[in-house]
Amino acid sequence: MANLEINFAGIKSPNPFWLASAPPTNSAYQVQKAFEAGWGGAVWKTIGAPVLNVCNRYGTMDYKGSKIIGLNNVELISDRPIEINLKEIAETKRNFPNNAVIVSVMVESKKEAWQEIIKRVEETGADGFELNFGCPHGMSERGMGSAMGQVPEYTCMVTEWVMDVATKPVIVKLTPNVTDIVQPARAAVKGRASAISLINTINSIIGVDIDTFEIKPNVGGKGGHGGYAGPAVKPIALHLLSAVASDPEVQKARLPISGMGGIETWRDALEFILLGSTSVQVCTSVMHYGFRVVEDLVDGLSNWMDDKGFKTMDEIIGKSVHRISNFGDFDLGFQTVAQINHDKCIQCNLCYIACEDAAHQCIDLKELKIDSRVNERLWPVVREDDCVGCDLCSRVCPVDDCITMVEHETGRPHITWNDLSKAKPEVVQHWGKMEEYRKTANIEIH
Repeated sequence: MANLEINFAGIKSPNPFWLASAPPTNSAYQVQKAFEAGWGGAVWKTIGAPVLNVCNRYGTMDYKGSKIIGLNNVELISDRPIEINLKEIAETKRNFPNNAVIVSVMVESKKEAWQEIIKRVEETGADGFELNFGCPHGMSERGMGSAMGQVPEYTCMVTEWVMDVATKPVIVKLTPNVTDIVQPARAAVKGRASAISLINTINSIIGVDIDTFEIKPNVGGKGGHGGYAGPAVKPIALHLLSAVASDPEVQKARLPISGMGGIETWRDALEFILLGSTSVQVCTSVMHYGFRVVEDLVDGLSNWMDDKGFKTMDEIIGKSVHRISNFGDFDLGFQTVAQINHDKCIQCNLCYIACEDAAHQCIDLKELKIDSRVNERLWPVVREDDCVGCDLCSRVCPVDDCITMVEHETGRPHITWNDLSKAKPEVVQHWGKMEEYRKTANIEIH
């Protein structure tokens, strides 16, 4: 069987699946119960300055019968006394020496405050730290969380303060609430961080009650921005992860990355791993379904690795990073067309409607003889010469594999926008006309 063990900046874990710093890691009872269920590690709910939490704390995005597609929260860091947290962290590490116990910390922007809490946490025997530079609500209004993570200079400065005293690995947790996440990632590198984690929650307002006009979640008639998580944020998280993992400065520093944001299944987790995550962190899925979701994560990843012939995690971490590219390097000569399998078609005509109203008007409705079925309705048929390969039709089709996108050879040269930028103006004008292109191009055609 595949070996799921990882070594994350010196922190060893029996598998890459960690609980994220959040309500599920608020106590020794919870973390130890999670380890018994099979979780490889946990990032303790952020400890630091005293706080008072509010009711209600959560708002959700539900969609067409599915609960918690997105989760918004206005919960702050741990509201339990720091002494109790430290005692329970030490107890948990003693009871589970082979599991990764990382402690998330956040204090005011003072050197002595950061260094003091790091020293106190180290006494617990925890495996490492995660610096919370990402919390977008409550703490940021007090000059902490994303208020620091949004300023690369602050990220670097605090990281250096911590690294001056820490003897255990230090993970810098990045906020997604920035224009370019690569800049704070580079600041973490400059500050000598041991590793990076991302993403923290996304600033959001989950909704408005159209009957009472109150903001969701409702806190005594008022509401505001909070942190957004859950399955809906996964595409954003994958993009930001790929931006950091493919950055030359981060790659040169060889910092491991712990990825999170919308992971619910082993397939989700695997996507993060393929894009550069050594460990993956989960929160909302556990809040929805409980700790036993780790069984799907472990079994699914292990079975997939066995099927593919991979033996260790190192063989798959970052395996897709080299495929990340800029739009200017995409192959303009690559062409696909839609093909409809009429044996699977249920004649809903969603593909026709989508193409006709919102795309390129290249699907017709025609009479066809399909086996022995009575053809009382018209069938969608693709005009391949007019199909631009946008793929909208297959996206709206409710039947799996009924519509597929098939590569189509057009004779168009395989070049990129970056290639065209080097060509004569008439080359661009005659793009797609092979003979005219050959006469006017001053770039190599392959």
